[in-house]
Amino acid sequence: MCTAHKAYFLKKLLDWKEAIVEESRATMAQLQVDSLREPDLADRASSETDWGIELRTRDRQRKLIAKIEAAIRRLYAGEYGYCEVTGEPISLGRLEARPIATMTLEAQERHERIEKVSRDD
Repeated sequence: MCTAHKAYFLKKLLDWKEAIVEESRATMAQLQVDSLREPDLADRASSETDWGIELRTRDRQRKLIAKIEAAIRRLYAGEYGYCEVTGEPISLGRLEARPIATMTLEAQERHERIEKVSRDD
């Protein structure tokens, strides 16, 4: 991976992380402003359900931030873009689609097949 590719993916990862953090800030601000004290029980239940979904989404994004930070560390260590299983380069197309990818498409498919077989047992 050349220097231009590394710079491109670093910017992409940092921008992605910042967008997630900004969305989280907006959610927290909205939670502080909005009150779940709806006068109607049905409206209150609906609001609580909506906020529950929103908070679960933010929790998934919190986990995604950890993966983004790990990808940034791999980038600085010179390990970014290489499969953690085979050591082969991960295609630029795969990294463009999934910048936090740690395996080549083939290794990922193999991993998912093995995981599926394990769950079926």
